[in-house]
Amino acid sequence: MTAGSNFAATRRQVLAGSGAVSLVIPMTLGAVRARAADAVAGPALAATGWLGVDSQGRVTLALPKTEMGQGILTTITMIAAEELAVKPEDVIVSIPDGDAARFKPVDQGTGGSTSVRDLWLPLRNAGATARVALVTAGAKQWGVPVTECDAHDGAVVHTASGKVLPYAALVAAAAAAPLPTIALVRPASAYSVIGKSHRRLDGAAKARGTAEYGIDVFVPGMKFAGIQVSPVFGGKLASVDEAAARKIAGVTGLIRGDDVVYILGDNTWAVRQGLAAANVQWTAKSELSGAQHAQIIGAITAALDKPGFVAATSGDLEASRKGAAHRFSATYTQPFLAHATMEPANCVAHVHDGQCTIWTGTQIPSDARKAAATRLGLPIEKVTVHNRLMGGGFGRRLEADMVERCVDLAKQVPFPVKLIWTREEDTAHDWYRPAYADHIDIAVGADGKIAAWEHKIAGSSIMARLMGGAFKGIDEDAVEGAITPIYPAAARKVTFQQQESLVPTSWWRGVGPLRSAFVMECAVDELAHSLNADPIAWRLAHMDDPRARAVLEKARDQSGWAEKPAAGTGRGVAVIHLWETYMAAVAEIAVDKDHQITVKRVTVAVDCGHAINPSGVMAQIDSGVIFGSSAALYGEITIANGQVEQSNYNDYRVLRMSEAPVIHTTIIENHEKPGGMGEPPNAVIFPALANAVFAATGKRVRALPLQKGLLASA
Repeated sequence: MTAGSNFAATRRQVLAGSGAVSLVIPMTLGAVRARAADAVAGPALAATGWLGVDSQGRVTLALPKTEMGQGILTTITMIAAEELAVKPEDVIVSIPDGDAARFKPVDQGTGGSTSVRDLWLPLRNAGATARVALVTAGAKQWGVPVTECDAHDGAVVHTASGKVLPYAALVAAAAAAPLPTIALVRPASAYSVIGKSHRRLDGAAKARGTAEYGIDVFVPGMKFAGIQVSPVFGGKLASVDEAAARKIAGVTGLIRGDDVVYILGDNTWAVRQGLAAANVQWTAKSELSGAQHAQIIGAITAALDKPGFVAATSGDLEASRKGAAHRFSATYTQPFLAHATMEPANCVAHVHDGQCTIWTGTQIPSDARKAAATRLGLPIEKVTVHNRLMGGGFGRRLEADMVERCVDLAKQVPFPVKLIWTREEDTAHDWYRPAYADHIDIAVGADGKIAAWEHKIAGSSIMARLMGGAFKGIDEDAVEGAITPIYPAAARKVTFQQQESLVPTSWWRGVGPLRSAFVMECAVDELAHSLNADPIAWRLAHMDDPRARAVLEKARDQSGWAEKPAAGTGRGVAVIHLWETYMAAVAEIAVDKDHQITVKRVTVAVDCGHAINPSGVMAQIDSGVIFGSSAALYGEITIANGQVEQSNYNDYRVLRMSEAPVIHTTIIENHEKPGGMGEPPNAVIFPALANAVFAATGKRVRALPLQKGLLASA
């Protein structure tokens, strides 16, 4: 997505794509790919454009969402398998091309913890439709009532007689008849797949190295390419030593742009050596090259003094504050964050004969297709995006810039080109999580209840960039969570003030709701301590939602909260209701004599509605806790002289394997609609860790990252 793009008004709608029907490419996942390759042409039953039964009776699923390590391939397949009465491993799964039209009304984009939430009903309804069509065909062939038949293990069964007809024998007849208009989904009491832990369907191929990620793509005749963009935001190319670059063995070309240099070569090593030899020099406007981090963060914090746009208001704030028995206020700041995905940005593109073919791993295959078509001035039907597995996304691959840069290069050469960013280039030219400043003011009445709650938010607006002129001052993502806290108040006011800088910002595994969780859960923790109240007891006394109370009580009991922690250790707590999921976490940390923080144990209780794949839920919690702990403790992108100072994992730290905490998760089971799981554990761990730092040291760190803040206060 580029700065001039104009998208819809909500974060969920931003994930929607557009395009025409295109070819489905089976994913390279060992046996899964082999089964897909075995499929033959013939009559087929199509419940939707992406779920059906082929002529051999095998369930086929073109994955409506993208797999970036979060396990959605397995979870979605389990839902389809449940309704169609087959084993998940027997479903033929493919990762489809970017094709918005094929998947409507489901968004093909993946982000915002929406995958299961978006697909829970449409996928079950589609599966039920196909199942009922097959059962109806079987009943007709036997001449018995449909009510006497059911589906089991890929076949229709006549319950009374025990007769069995495999789907292969019925699919032609089912496909020839109109699809049923009424098809009831399986009740939870009948589930045999959903709710049972299932091994990752893509796990074996990934473990054996046979799974194909975007960075693995090889196209015959392609050249490799590297990229270097001005390190100063907005800088322009000044000079490049092309002769020196071409002297490097394996370098075959150099292409210049206003703000970019590409090196072409026979392999990635030659390309990297060529970029080093090219000695690229840049120029930048003085206001850009002179930009400093303290100035940028200072401007964001100062923006809190502006009136802001009112995102939510209720009650009389000033009247509710009068006569307050206790009042607490504080300002919190959170830094720019990089995505630091294991797989750096990459793309393969071939522009030829008035068309373009792209191979990459993207969270927005339909929008990437649209972006490439716009960039090349081609009709969208002339662009094909073959999507692949991703080595992490976290929101980074919700942007199409890596595709746009690649097609810019590909249109200038006659062969396919594979463009790979170095880790350093990827870090320096990410689309960063916005830096935010928040001021929160809470008044407690004489009755002990929250009388007034005011929350001011300032920072960059992702939605303003995407919506252009349609933006009306309130970033719905930035205020999400802040406008619906789990603590009732007699009066409430939430405002947002947009404050931009030269730093490009975008989605990052939680974005606004994550920021809200950190601020609100740190604030109520501080408030509870200032009242000499137990932080968990105070929370429970000020929340009404029974699901929120249940996860908090479970985390309390499982963590040993009542036990006194050892010297030099501390426990912190947080509870959230975000992305339709309830989650509480108790983090236990140790702080040594050098003020270094070690996360020892994290206890999590989650109510995500119906847990489709419990082992997948626990894996998401493990992932989110470690990802979030890395960012909360160490994550920070800083700017010096208009450019990013960090370059790689050495100075943009993530937890090492030896630093990973013990994580204990309890899933509270129920049959509520499933909530999101990609972002909640990442959001809840930030405030839990911050509150643990206070418990261990007696020092409040209100400016992330925590390790830097603690050292500064020492």
